[in-house]
Amino acid sequence: MATTYIRRIDGKRPPAGARMPHDANRPSRDSHRASEARSGGSSSTGSRSYSSNSGNGSSSSYRGRGASGDRGSSSYSRGGSSRSYSSSSRGGSRSGGSSFGGSRSGGGKRGFQEMNVDLSKLINKAEPMGDEAPFVPEHQFADFNIEQVLKDNIAARGYITPTPIQDKSIPLVLEGNDIVGIANTGTGKTASFLIPLINKVLKDRSQRALIMVPTRELALQIEQEFYGFSKRLNVNAVCCVGGANILPQIRVLRRTPNFVIGTPGRLKDLMERGELELSVFQTVVLDEADRMLDMGFIQDMRFIMSQMSKERHTLFFSATLSREIEGLIHEFLNSPARVSVKTRDTARTIDQDVVRISNGQSKFDVLVEMLRDPSFNKVLVFGRTKHGVERLTRDLNMQGIRADSIHGDKTHGRRQKALGLFKQDQVQVLVATDVAARGLDISGVSHVINYDLPATYEDYTHRIGRTGRAGQAGKALTFI
Repeated sequence: MATTYIRRIDGKRPPAGARMPHDANRPSRDSHRASEARSGGSSSTGSRSYSSNSGNGSSSSYRGRGASGDRGSSSYSRGGSSRSYSSSSRGGSRSGGSSFGGSRSGGGKRGFQEMNVDLSKLINKAEPMGDEAPFVPEHQFADFNIEQVLKDNIAARGYITPTPIQDKSIPLVLEGNDIVGIANTGTGKTASFLIPLINKVLKDRSQRALIMVPTRELALQIEQEFYGFSKRLNVNAVCCVGGANILPQIRVLRRTPNFVIGTPGRLKDLMERGELELSVFQTVVLDEADRMLDMGFIQDMRFIMSQMSKERHTLFFSATLSREIEGLIHEFLNSPARVSVKTRDTARTIDQDVVRISNGQSKFDVLVEMLRDPSFNKVLVFGRTKHGVERLTRDLNMQGIRADSIHGDKTHGRRQKALGLFKQDQVQVLVATDVAARGLDISGVSHVINYDLPATYEDYTHRIGRTGRAGQAGKALTFI
């Protein structure tokens, strides 16, 4: 089985089983600066050819090295013109498999963790939908024991058949069970808790629910989904996130909305101001709990949970199930029902490949050439740092490629504006740090490009999960 591990800045590897430490430069609360990797040399095995045909005669291809470790070539061609480059970087292997990892590629004082992973985990041919047995749900949305007005809103949004996580979770939540839901991003987790909780409020208007999430983007997305389901039902919510003016949030809180959706840092701020009393909330949802743990929110989470009633209804959702997550489940939940619909690390619908850049070859030029291919029509590009993301965005625009950016240092308003432009196809490319790797539900992303390597393989899976969603085909390319 392929092994993922972290290379330290000094070039030494940590002991077997060691976990990646928190980035010393990572702030707590709502500054979402995920750890980002330094890219560098590579070694790889296996041979792989990736091709993209846009339907108008243009095509692109990327070819890997041979299994013997000899020199290979990587080429990109479009419309009769071609680029070629070769790579002969050498690197170590682990557990009999070949792997690659970056090295510190420049000066500067800040250290970055680096992903070092078996190359085969970044290469995967998407499986046709017909190759997988179709999911047969036990329920239809019309079958659930919920209020008819809520069923009408669900039907108005085009929801007929629930996804696996919805099919299994909604009946358990309606019965009042604590649950642990393990599922990849893009599987419909949000509806699996919003629908039964809105129904809970329709039956008892005194019910209040707290939904805690790691990032402001995810909080805003949940709020948007909430109002789609609760239209004309007189059920209200407030979204409490950092980076936005706290005063309007306080004004809405004083009107005692049924749902409070927020990030740990802003929720704690509101509690310390005396504006949020959690003892009156009967339900709590911890969404993307593993991400909150990764971002260093564990103490804020414990503080917030300690202020809630012991007799509460707790819903816990995560994409992974580590020893630390198991500890949180034991700490926060009471005899939960477990629902797991995760069958693999990445979606079957994502075609994954690598693009090798040799010494002296311009990675930026290769990216620009790709983006001129019409099939790259809605592209999410991940960079390492906020400064690098801003520079890359500027340079792409100078090349006539419409691009915008999001990262932790952008204001709430500017981030939402950039996301809106990307969602509405006003820009072709959204360049982001790992702030965008979780929670964002953007339909129709054609490609995810890892311009810089992520810190860990888990971060990689969350990055590429922005494409190939809801059964649609997607492509993920990683520069090495």
